[in-house]
Amino acid sequence: MNTTDRHSNILAAARRDGKVNATALADTFRVAVQTIRRDLTNLCGDGLLERVHGGAILPSGVRNIGYDDRRALGRDAKLRIGARTAALIPDNASIFLNIGTTTEAVAHALSAHRDLMVVTNNLNVANILARNPTCEVVVAGGTLRRTDGGLVGDLAALAIAQFKVDIAVIGASAIDPSGDLLDFDPQEVRVSRQILDAARASILVADKSKFTRKAPVRIGSVAEVGDFVTDGVPSERFVNACADWQTRLHLV
Repeated sequence: MNTTDRHSNILAAARRDGKVNATALADTFRVAVQTIRRDLTNLCGDGLLERVHGGAILPSGVRNIGYDDRRALGRDAKLRIGARTAALIPDNASIFLNIGTTTEAVAHALSAHRDLMVVTNNLNVANILARNPTCEVVVAGGTLRRTDGGLVGDLAALAIAQFKVDIAVIGASAIDPSGDLLDFDPQEVRVSRQILDAARASILVADKSKFTRKAPVRIGSVAEVGDFVTDGVPSERFVNACADWQTRLHLV
């Protein structure tokens, strides 16, 4: 089977099952796993698939991928983003961390900070920072979203409205070339919007894959955040736009 036919069959399997596994594909087509990985890289580069741990999935503009798969995507980049973001946060600060695998990386990087007050609607973040004995953790109540440990909805937004923190650290599911921050769940977007309004300063954390994804609900704009920590940007035009917005860009 030539490369073109193999690509067609990989896409057909992804459309049928929603996800393909590199090892299983190698067995099916009787080729090396490295060959399949190159195939997946090429298909993802063309925007036809999206890499996840062990394989690839169909890209979606209306539904987010699974949380475990998101954790595996760009793991090293998220660790670097987390470390750089933590360096921007001083001890003795009050901060907000929202839902997301990149904000979880920030939480891990804050393990050595002292005397933080952290407000979060992310149970995973709360559990990570509970290990820091000098960190006060406040969980904003809301409706539990079991898929990712997020607390969303009206109760979460009302709880957040009671605070005025020094720094909000937020993530997004997608970033439009215009700078719009996008997400999939309107309930989560309302909470993220409240977080931005309840902070004196804000940091956006997102890896470069967010520039190739789409999501249907608008949170706000990169122009509204003071700092943006990422491992890559789509163009020099975007860099210039950040300068115009007075958003400090931190490339890791």
